Amino acid sequence: MKLTLKVDAGDGAYEVTTSLYVIVQWERKYKRKSSTIGEQGISIEDLAFMAYESSKLAGISGLPVVLDDWIKRLVTLEVVDNDPANPTQAEPTAIP
Repeated sequence: MKLTLKVDAGDGAYEVTTSLYVIVQWERKYKRKSSTIGEQGISIEDLAFMAYESSKLAGISGLPVVLDDWIKRLVTLEVVDNDPANPTQAEPTAIP
């Protein structure tokens, strides 16, 4: 599962993309499986955590050490794009 997140923490907007590592970190911290997102949904705190960890991995400068301090600075946080965890293929069409 990959999410592209648009983040603005007051210093201008930027986009980050989650990685498998970030998703595993999220599963460990929140004791949830990524497969439950479709059923249970995802909270803004979940998105904030994923954006924060992805920002750290992307080398975004000026990030506070504590997640909550970063959340206090957030102006906007939105999902730009997501790749499904288990994409399905379209049914083949017959060629006349």
